[in-house]
Amino acid sequence: MHRLWLKLKNKILEKDYEWRKYNFPLIAIVIIMGMIGTFSLWIIGSGYNNRDADFKKHLIGLLLGLIIMAVMSIIDYHTICRFVIIYYILVIGLVAATRFSPLGTNNDKGAYRWINLPGFQLQPSELCKIAVIFAIAVVLTKLQDKLHTFIPFLAVMAVISLPLVFILIQPDLSSSIVIIFIAAMMLFASGLSYKIILPVICVAVPLFFVAIWYIQQPDPLFIKPYQVGRIIGFRHPELYPDIVYQQENSIEAISSGQLYGKYILGGISDVRQYNRVDVTESDFIWSAIGEEFGFIGCFTIIIVLMVFIFICLHVAKNAVDYTGKMLAIGISSMFMFQIFANIGVATMILPNTGLPLPFLSSGLSSMFTYMMAIGILLNIGIQPVAKVFGRGFLVKNEPADLASKKYDNYQNI
Repeated sequence: MHRLWLKLKNKILEKDYEWRKYNFPLIAIVIIMGMIGTFSLWIIGSGYNNRDADFKKHLIGLLLGLIIMAVMSIIDYHTICRFVIIYYILVIGLVAATRFSPLGTNNDKGAYRWINLPGFQLQPSELCKIAVIFAIAVVLTKLQDKLHTFIPFLAVMAVISLPLVFILIQPDLSSSIVIIFIAAMMLFASGLSYKIILPVICVAVPLFFVAIWYIQQPDPLFIKPYQVGRIIGFRHPELYPDIVYQQENSIEAISSGQLYGKYILGGISDVRQYNRVDVTESDFIWSAIGEEFGFIGCFTIIIVLMVFIFICLHVAKNAVDYTGKMLAIGISSMFMFQIFANIGVATMILPNTGLPLPFLSSGLSSMFTYMMAIGILLNIGIQPVAKVFGRGFLVKNEPADLASKKYDNYQNI
């Protein structure tokens, strides 16, 4: 064991990371959010039929996740990029396996999104987001000299098409939308020519409204009746109260927290509005946070989440190469969309869809995925500036003046 540790230590030191740039503020915010989520789940579990299983699971997930984050932070992301095709195929295989027994299961929820593993259930669509981010980053890096053509756009569409097919047939529309958003943001930030972006937008926007119209027609293809119901109910809540009752109960729970929240004023109690909301531990965790901690608590948490996103984007801005920049943009986009979507659903700004709130919602698969993503961001941040990467991969023994010149040119993109 001692020899293994020495070997690992020497391997890490050989990477010549700039450890002084290790992003401790990012780690601190992640821990703070994780502890807020743990505390919220403890309150929910203690106040209602002793549902403390989610609290324990979240705490274990947070501790194990920090270990995953630390390990990922010392693995050079360029090494991961070299084997991206393996991870990509493996994760797609796991997503496809959710539809087949004995591995796949629907947890009696009508959607086959989980795989039974010893000790817990894995949701492969969460891991798929990271695999897709890596795949898109590698593709854009290899096609960096063709950003004035449609080739990068078509290549990225090809990368996300297969995961989207298998995720949609689970069905899991929310994760599909996350992947599409990630791809769109990475393409926009890639330096793709506006001669490509503008025609795509001109085609995509009308198609979006046509799709909204189509899914409201009788028996639309590629979308389940309950998904259509959520969209129609969101547009006309007064006509479909049985469809939007969960979101309306969530709004009542949040508003009942008022300024300070019920926990601050009265401690733990079984009498809570969010007890009428399903999946309070995950998709609707914000309803419990709003009722327990009130406006001041929600405002504070949103500020913390904003700082978190800003730090993620700052990592992208200061990445030493194009690949690192694309990875950080993809990860930032994933967090940004899921934060907005989760809170938006709980406050009925958006139609009801199942997305966890990063680091706050219960769920081992999502927690491990987020921690992997944070570890990657940490590794991007400690890459040595003096060693700039040609086409995203390490150029060994490159002269410092040439490296600095290439870095300056990259920063001006």
